[in-house]
Amino acid sequence: MTSITDLTRNIEDVMENVDFSGVVLIKHNGHTLLNKARAYANRSDERFNQPDTRFGIASGCKIFTAVSIGQLIEQGKLTYDSRLADVLSIKFPQWDQGVTIHQLLTHTSGIPDYFDEELMEDFAELWKERPVYSMRKLNDFLPMFQHQPMKSAPGERFHYNNAAFIVLGLIVEEHSGQSFTDYVEQYIFRKCGMSDSGYFVTDQLPRNTAIGYMDHDDGSWTSNIFSIPVKGGADGGAYTTASDMIRFWNALLCHELLSGEATERLISPYVHEDADTYYGRGVWIDQRGNDIFKYHVMGFDPGVSFMSSVYPDYNVQVVVLSNKESGPYPITLAVEEALVR
Repeated sequence: MTSITDLTRNIEDVMENVDFSGVVLIKHNGHTLLNKARAYANRSDERFNQPDTRFGIASGCKIFTAVSIGQLIEQGKLTYDSRLADVLSIKFPQWDQGVTIHQLLTHTSGIPDYFDEELMEDFAELWKERPVYSMRKLNDFLPMFQHQPMKSAPGERFHYNNAAFIVLGLIVEEHSGQSFTDYVEQYIFRKCGMSDSGYFVTDQLPRNTAIGYMDHDDGSWTSNIFSIPVKGGADGGAYTTASDMIRFWNALLCHELLSGEATERLISPYVHEDADTYYGRGVWIDQRGNDIFKYHVMGFDPGVSFMSSVYPDYNVQVVVLSNKESGPYPITLAVEEALVR
């Protein structure tokens, strides 16, 4: 691995070159190599990002949904082979009755998506006719996909699917008796010591939370308050800090959230997505040959970009949080280039 001095200097150079706004935290063997904040959490008030600032992580929190399902499976309430029709009372008239929880978790269910990334590019377009302030609960998303036909046969192919995780969240609610967000906050965030994390409402954000921004070609900018659902849920939208994300990885990989066997079932590669990239259950996995190079999660929304990776052979953990729409990828790439030198 590149020397610590060179690594930190390289990352800081990349942050400067991409006009990064957010926080980068890198740990090696439990020791902090870099914990750097840059630019504004609130541009209007010129309030700077801090190492403990909260950021939205969009789809980066799908892994919390997967862990929630894993916990219910360990309690004997479900199995990965359970059919959706047998574990959720909500009906989907045009869907294949054979869709399983495993397929929902691995984006292979074939169900329709409310935001189909193969057909749409701008997430904000969804909310021009459907006000974001009405999107507060998982049930609020159902009219966007519940009565649509299957996109493909169950298990036929990988197709990244947000609606599948909405459905998984509804399963969590039905079998836990709690709202999805309350469940995650109690059985994941509190258990991990993630005291600064939560599913916050965009028009009632707590202190020390970054506002997301979209930059426009003419040099102007707008916040993302009208471009994302007012409250996140099972497919994305939680807020966290860099330190809290490290706490989550440590708790997960030390089997504090699930048993050792259940954790391995979560982070094993099941579906080949592209090149060396695979998908587990709520988590991306990159291989080098037959070895695991990294486990990672990521999320991108208007005014939000996030990547967090764990490199088991190097004992390195990386969290990159941003309140702009880009920045984490070149920083993560620079870390990886330094690792393999």
